[in-house]
Amino acid sequence: MNILKTVKKLPGGMMVVPLLLGALTNTFFPQFFALGGFTEALFKTGAMALLAAFLFCSGAQISVKEAGVSVYKGVVLLVTKVGIGAILGVLVNHFFGLAGVLGLSPLAIVSSMTNKNGGLYAALAGEYGDATDVGATSIIALSDGPFFTMIAFGATGLAKIPLTALIAAIMPILIGFILGNLDSEIRKFLAPGTTLLIPFFAFPLGAALNLSQLVDAGLSGIILGTFCTVVTGIAGYTVYKVLKMKFPQVGAAVGATAGNAIGTPAAVAAIDPVFKQVAAQATAQVAAAIIVTALLCPLLVSLLDRHEKKIHPERREESAAEKEMKVIENE
Repeated sequence: MNILKTVKKLPGGMMVVPLLLGALTNTFFPQFFALGGFTEALFKTGAMALLAAFLFCSGAQISVKEAGVSVYKGVVLLVTKVGIGAILGVLVNHFFGLAGVLGLSPLAIVSSMTNKNGGLYAALAGEYGDATDVGATSIIALSDGPFFTMIAFGATGLAKIPLTALIAAIMPILIGFILGNLDSEIRKFLAPGTTLLIPFFAFPLGAALNLSQLVDAGLSGIILGTFCTVVTGIAGYTVYKVLKMKFPQVGAAVGATAGNAIGTPAAVAAIDPVFKQVAAQATAQVAAAIIVTALLCPLLVSLLDRHEKKIHPERREESAAEKEMKVIENE
């Protein structure tokens, strides 16, 4: 049986499939894993610890040697992505309150729009950009977790996020980053954790949901995902155009939401109880947005790539081998 291969073919499959299995289990057999001990910790209550381990492993993959143009590009896209998500969250909260608009709360909007799918960005940058675009992954990967989302909530006043909570959110990434740069063997050792742990924290996250919540998120989740790709993707592309980057279409690759964004509403609600009433709905909507953005973002980048080639036919397309060689040379 090719279970793993089939799951990987689905958009965000390694995150979404375990998530849905967890939701199915919780909907029809809510007490199935409520046995205490290792079983309950792994399948029902241990999402945050597993997510922390994932962030630790991811932090170890960020190289301190990344510099120059790659850092510049990474910072530009990071500020654009997080800034737009934060601003929209503030506007929705100001005009519509905690309940939001079109069924989308400020919590759902900020959680999805300030978070970027680093893996998808890296793949698109490798296909449509050059080595400096790929190198920017290590910088904008900082928005793959809840840290910058929490900063957005705290800085805009949407939530009361104490400094200790921000430190706690970034600590696993920071410790992993330090160890990964002190010893390359540690970085290699922890690398599998950036993919291996995803289904493990996805299942208990799903076990906190039920099918009725996912169904309720249907249309609003699609709207959220579409909005995220169009707004943040076009913003990234526009900023790259203004700054005269060689491959501005790569800027649109930030228009997807990372799988671990699904844990952000619960994390924010745990710190600021005000959001508890909308956390479950926001989680379901972010889950839907993850799938939608995974489908729409590559399509948007591809369309913009065609547009750029019509405008600049003189720019020859580098072969995959040439791009790979440049990445190796810059390591």
